[in-house]
Amino acid sequence: MNHSVVVARFSFPIDANIAKANLDSVGIPSYIADEHTVNMQWLYSDALGGVRLFVPEQFLEEAREVLSLDFSDDVDLICDVEPNRCPQCKSQNVFTYTKGKRSAFFVFFFLGLPTFFYKHGLKCTDCNHFWKQ
Repeated sequence: MNHSVVVARFSFPIDANIAKANLDSVGIPSYIADEHTVNMQWLYSDALGGVRLFVPEQFLEEAREVLSLDFSDDVDLICDVEPNRCPQCKSQNVFTYTKGKRSAFFVFFFLGLPTFFYKHGLKCTDCNHFWKQ
């Protein structure tokens, strides 16, 4: 008899679908359980044990090996992704930052008025320069 076993568990259905696509690409049959339940009631995810990805028992080790592979660096090379650089000092030490978030919070907290004068962008850790992407 052919039994299916859980090869991985995910908190979000999109992650399970990406993993299933990886397995499908190498010919390993798989299916996802509890995807729709978690989509409708995401608070049930932990109670159900997450979104489960099943494979036939004979494919378990091969599926674990495929799911352990990380192709992030390959995607960056193929897409020729350039790292974000500060336009002022050319440093790569940048991070996403929301300018004006603190003052917007205080105006909302004390006056009860929603304000939208904050800006999303990048900030350099070396020279503190902020710019919009």
